[in-house]
Amino acid sequence: MRNVQLTVLWIILFLLPAPGILHGSELTRAFLDGINEYKTGHYAAAVEKFSFVADNGIINPKLFYNLGNAYLKNDELGYAILWYERALRLTPNDPDLKFNLDHARSLVKDINEDKKGLVFQILFFWKHLLSAGSIQWTAIGLSGIFWILLTARLFIREKISGMLCWIVAVLAVGFILTAVYNQYEAKYIKQAVIISKAVSVRSGLAEDATELFILHAGTKVDIKKEYKGFLRIYFSNGKIGWLKNSDAVLI
Repeated sequence: MRNVQLTVLWIILFLLPAPGILHGSELTRAFLDGINEYKTGHYAAAVEKFSFVADNGIINPKLFYNLGNAYLKNDELGYAILWYERALRLTPNDPDLKFNLDHARSLVKDINEDKKGLVFQILFFWKHLLSAGSIQWTAIGLSGIFWILLTARLFIREKISGMLCWIVAVLAVGFILTAVYNQYEAKYIKQAVIISKAVSVRSGLAEDATELFILHAGTKVDIKKEYKGFLRIYFSNGKIGWLKNSDAVLI
């Protein structure tokens, strides 16, 4: 496990006023206390300190990353992956975060055999390397470059390659589609992480409904529906069912 790294930039961010009656200085102190608790091996105490900061409305990838580390050291795999996933949405290209998340994922018992998802990740690999904001700006930039090249080509035919225009156009379309999908995903596709050590996924809401399969802590699932304290989840091809919403937490 890589050591927790604290930078001046993140400390400055915590010094800013926070929502509610608490101020940045109190949250900063709690964050630093969490760092100290982690370094001395008091992982449950570190979780408590970091959670106090997060519960007061601070959205910060370094905080989420440290929470994931503390939960993992405290043998709470589900919550560790939950906070790593939340951090990943803010900083998808952080190498330390990816390293720790990959390690945590290797401890999960359930294997997703959905090949469609794997194909999508390969074809649109940049979606998992760049943040949603970076993808939007890249799409805008490539679109602008395409129109500049196309306009220039109309007046300087021999100097602007048609192949170059096509390459830029294809890249622009790819990033535009990815940006549109990111917007759709953020609005309509909800994902959650199983936090219970083991949970039975059933065919209905009743306690005696048929058990379809079992999922374990750290497994990520798609939420298809929320109804009366239950979640209808999708794990992989053919694995769809209901579980209590207390067994999973939204990312």
